[in-house]
Amino acid sequence: MSKDSRRQGRNYYLSDIPLDEAWKTFRDALELVGALGPMPPEMVPLQDARGRVTAEPVWAKISSPNYDSAAMDGVAVRASETVGATETSPLRLMLEKQAVWVDTGDPMPDGFNAVIMIEVVHEVGGSTIEIQAPAAPYQHVRPLGEDIVATELVLPENHILRPVDLGACAAAGLTELAVRRHPSIAIIPTGTELVQVGDAMKPGSIIEFNSLVLAGMAEEWGAQPTRFSSVPDDYEQLKSVIADAAEKFDIVVVNAGSSAGSEDYTARLVEELGELLVHGVAIRPGHPVVLGIVNGKPLLGIPGYAVSAALTCELFVKPVVEANLGARSPDRNRTTAIVTRKVLSPIGEDEFLRVRLGRVGERLVATPLQRGAGVISSLVRADGIVKIPRFSEGMDAGQEAEVELLRSIETVEGTVVAIGSHDLTLDLLSSHLHRRHPGLSLASSNVGSLGGITALARGEAHMAGSHLLDEKTGEYNLSYVRRHLSTHSIVVMNLVLRVQGLIVPKGNPKAINSLEDLVRNDVSFINRQRGSGTRVLLDFKMKEMALKPEQINGYDREDYTHLAVAAAVAGGRADTGLGILSAANAMGLDFVPLLSEQYDLIIPKEFFEGEKLRPVLEIIRGEEFRREVEALGGYDTTSMGKVVAEIF
Repeated sequence: MSKDSRRQGRNYYLSDIPLDEAWKTFRDALELVGALGPMPPEMVPLQDARGRVTAEPVWAKISSPNYDSAAMDGVAVRASETVGATETSPLRLMLEKQAVWVDTGDPMPDGFNAVIMIEVVHEVGGSTIEIQAPAAPYQHVRPLGEDIVATELVLPENHILRPVDLGACAAAGLTELAVRRHPSIAIIPTGTELVQVGDAMKPGSIIEFNSLVLAGMAEEWGAQPTRFSSVPDDYEQLKSVIADAAEKFDIVVVNAGSSAGSEDYTARLVEELGELLVHGVAIRPGHPVVLGIVNGKPLLGIPGYAVSAALTCELFVKPVVEANLGARSPDRNRTTAIVTRKVLSPIGEDEFLRVRLGRVGERLVATPLQRGAGVISSLVRADGIVKIPRFSEGMDAGQEAEVELLRSIETVEGTVVAIGSHDLTLDLLSSHLHRRHPGLSLASSNVGSLGGITALARGEAHMAGSHLLDEKTGEYNLSYVRRHLSTHSIVVMNLVLRVQGLIVPKGNPKAINSLEDLVRNDVSFINRQRGSGTRVLLDFKMKEMALKPEQINGYDREDYTHLAVAAAVAGGRADTGLGILSAANAMGLDFVPLLSEQYDLIIPKEFFEGEKLRPVLEIIRGEEFRREVEALGGYDTTSMGKVVAEIF
């Protein structure tokens, strides 16, 4: 098939329907062909059955215990022969005839029906004991079948087997169990641009890691995934691979090729090989999902972006697996939190927003993470998911939202929330904190220095990184704290002094050596966002040099971190950007130092003196952290951990 003919056959969405309607259409079609029924049973040894789902009721073969047994060390007696024993009138019994020594678990001697603990038995002679209280019938005796009775139901069908369940089955005399066969899933990554981890990279190459993520998710749900080698964007080759997979597997997942591009073939292939049910669901991320049936098997075409792929698999593959196993995974816990900034969302789509969580004072706050469908790091950092309904325009800052938790609430409670200016030392601080205190973590959100101070004013963070220069006084941060946090008691503590300069490609091919070079016609620039300390510093220096924004090619192009600026330069999207030396070093770039600046942590006094931040402050003031910060390059740690000012 030529490229021209492929373009003439460009796909378009066949539908764009609500999530619940898409799932109902898919579910009803799968039920008609029997693809949502339970998997057939298979017998597995008891020791291999944990986490599997019972395919039939489990009945006890034997009783547990299977005999009357002593529950204590002591003597077995006939209860009727102990009547009348008291402390003032002890009763003597003859060993062997009226009392028999037993240990815990021993079978009860014939005719004996009670046990007296050894602690209250007094030996009078070699063949006589004395007791000071009567024994009740079956005192300290485990009767036959006390735990499990033969033929009793031990476990029902469709039960997820836990370690304690295996113990009960063993006690009931079972050596193997009938469990649901794992539904098999073919995961087929597609795309000519895909390369494997460790392969040589070139412009246009994309490491294929989605299948690794999706296979792990499928295993957690109880399925048996098989990762295929990447299939190039060739219609006939894809058709052959998909048709073969639909013969051999219970579920087929095709990753990428679900959109409307000239080489997105999944929808047309499903139409040709089977029945196309849905192409396009009103969700974000994950909009261009394909749902169909091929050879009586569910086939899903999921988007290539990592977050979209994970979300659509959770929404559409997981419930199919659960139906095949006859058991649902436990629902995630939910909580409510205050959204820290305004989020705009398109009307007509359910949006699944990733958030970081932390308790600041009495409030649980949710900070939105990057929303790009390809930003898998947002899933790594996310503590929860907020669903924004399809008929909503988004959420306002300060609005309460329901959060589906991806981590335990205990983990969330141990999170220190830092919102403000980006610096690599915060990433290093997070690593130190998690290593030394596994129950604690540092959630850093990069919104710029002024954004961090604003977050503190709203009670949404424990601390904010800031390097805001006051043009009038030449001091850092203090005037901004007094202006925006006038009703708060604040401690300003220095973290580092750092070098700001121009990040340039290796070898500095365009000989960019000063801010004046930014106005050259052959130089493209990448800026930081408004409100960031770096942007304030740039604007201050431009005013000093009488430079205007419109003179700089790229002044309006913004990124949110120093590393993002360095990545833009490394990727050739810009010739230079203002940033810090450690970011240039991290990306293997050159650096033109211009000036030194003060980077402080702004901390409300209640948190500075509280227990939650104590481990953080101890790390900052420690020698190990100081040495590692200095090793990054471009930092002066002389004043690290020292209080610059207390403002009340």
